[in-house]
Amino acid sequence: MVEKILNRLITVKSIVTIILTIVFAVLACNGSIPADKFQDIFYIVIAFYFGSSLEKTAKANGTTTE
Repeated sequence: MVEKILNRLITVKSIVTIILTIVFAVLACNGSIPADKFQDIFYIVIAFYFGSSLEKTAKANGTTTE
């Protein structure tokens, strides 16, 4: 079970999503950049990550995402 979770976290899209989330949190807390400048990119990456995960789950179950 733990190995399965670790394998999922090691994928490229997971690493990018985690790094992007950490960068966003640090920059927002420091006030280095306004949130609206980074927000669009953040939303796109998160939506892609969860959308592709949903599609993968749907394919495995033999259902559609529509």
